[in-house]
Amino acid sequence: MEQSRPAVGIFWMVVTGLCFVAVTALVKTVHGRVPAAEAAFLRYVMGLVFILPFWRELTAFRPSRRQWHLFVIRGVFQALGVVFWFFAMTRIPLAEVTSMNYLNPIFVTLLAVVLLGERLAFRRVMAIIVAMIGAVIILRPGFRELDPGHFAMLVTASCFAASYLVAKILSSEVSPAMVVATMSVTVTICLAPLAIPVWVWPSWQDLLVLFLVACFATGGHYAMTLAFKAAPLTVTQPVTFLQLLWSVSLGALLFDEAVDPWVIAGGGLIMGAVVFITWREAVLNRRVTPGVVETKH
Repeated sequence: MEQSRPAVGIFWMVVTGLCFVAVTALVKTVHGRVPAAEAAFLRYVMGLVFILPFWRELTAFRPSRRQWHLFVIRGVFQALGVVFWFFAMTRIPLAEVTSMNYLNPIFVTLLAVVLLGERLAFRRVMAIIVAMIGAVIILRPGFRELDPGHFAMLVTASCFAASYLVAKILSSEVSPAMVVATMSVTVTICLAPLAIPVWVWPSWQDLLVLFLVACFATGGHYAMTLAFKAAPLTVTQPVTFLQLLWSVSLGALLFDEAVDPWVIAGGGLIMGAVVFITWREAVLNRRVTPGVVETKH
């Protein structure tokens, strides 16, 4: 087992956050010029360049029929999530998009109970309740008019959660490189019929921006894997809260978005719930691991 390096893990998670905040800011700059479905499609088309190193392995890959079905299911959910996410980016402030993104692990927990039959312990129930309170604080229904972008983010979080669960199943059967590569291909194919009906010819400037989105998104996912490899989730997960602070700052400085303390408070509650679930799972894993290790010696 590799030795934990908390400082390295925190560094790579900071890089991850900066990359993902850059993605959201860049997507917002193409608002009004490129439809959400087309922008998502172009981002994934140009992102295919990053799977070229795995092209030989990808062409030689022969998944089973069941695995093919899982790849397609994941591609559909990921594609829908991306389209709704791009749409939300054009409608609501950066801080609200980032805050509602924190709901993903909560939806993953709920879907794991429904689809995989996992047990929902009391601590998870309480964490989910706290996260939902955080979401209500962000949305404040009845106290302000909700935008379609808010509902789009709820759809995004649920679609990404479903995609994550399928990826979790596949990761135990095929290599991580194939999980990422097949997702890139299937999402691109799924997005094509959504992009064609709303197609407008983008400018070279918009193409450059969307290519940068692909670069930062890929870099963010790669940095995240390095962070997870260097340190446990209990160390790296709290660092993701910095994304909210950076989103608030960028929104105010670049897009003249008002700083909403309710959004920060709600995002903080959701993040706290996610960190608590992560910490409790790590504690339980440590209780089990020693016994497992002893049987191997």
